[in-house]
Amino acid sequence: MNEVYEKLLKCYESYKAKIDFTPKVALILGSGLGDYADDHIKVEATLDYHDIEGFPVSTVPGHKGRFIFGYVDDVPVVCMQGRVHYYEGYDMSDVVLPTRLMKLMGAEVLFLTNAAGGIRQGFQAGDFMLIEDQISCFVPSPLRGANIEELGVRFPDMSHIYDEDLQTIVRKTALNNDIPLKDGVYLQLSGPQYESPAEITMARTLGADAVGMSTACEAVAANHMGMKIVGISCISNLASGISPTPLTHGEIQETADRVAPMFKKLVTESIKNINREVLS
Repeated sequence: MNEVYEKLLKCYESYKAKIDFTPKVALILGSGLGDYADDHIKVEATLDYHDIEGFPVSTVPGHKGRFIFGYVDDVPVVCMQGRVHYYEGYDMSDVVLPTRLMKLMGAEVLFLTNAAGGIRQGFQAGDFMLIEDQISCFVPSPLRGANIEELGVRFPDMSHIYDEDLQTIVRKTALNNDIPLKDGVYLQLSGPQYESPAEITMARTLGADAVGMSTACEAVAANHMGMKIVGISCISNLASGISPTPLTHGEIQETADRVAPMFKKLVTESIKNINREVLS
């Protein structure tokens, strides 16, 4: 058996031995949304990453490192409080293992969130960007190596990574709740260093509107498995060469915390609408 798939199945068996819950929506919480479950999810169970055999554990400060199982309104969800990043030193197969595991749990929709640097002219810290497409070729593909036929095909199509119907729902949700929402292309770099001004110039030339260190690889893995994907970036800072001041993690966290209440409302109402219009 493929060793990556074998490890995934061991994680799944470990989850099944501890949790009896089938989610419809998988939610990965980015910076500023780490406490989302405290106020917006009727929690049924939690599962610490340390308690899952072979599971990669987040090392980023502020990331709690656990799965939350529960309900957003009446929608069964599983959410990650703390994602795993490539820059932490894990193999890419480990970085996307949580995404694959949530699909095995039963989730049909992957809702990705992140904090990102704004590249496009006119973006400001605190803006929300609906991800329409992505550039992921600057990090290793999670599909590299022997294909796992049980998960998906060898050469999956990537022309519609982010589901157009889900994008329409999020746009309508934002409009109905008076939440400003922009859209654009997200580019993932490896990190953990922030980008140089020349790298941001490159990213803009390639067509990116925002840049970060996560998300795109998770979307590739989820698309490979046939999940419907939607993603929203919180523009937490202007990227290097655009911002007049040096970038710090504190600045990014401060912005994410400031707009978190509006971000949480957008995520909550979008999940409810996705369930009503797509999953019911």
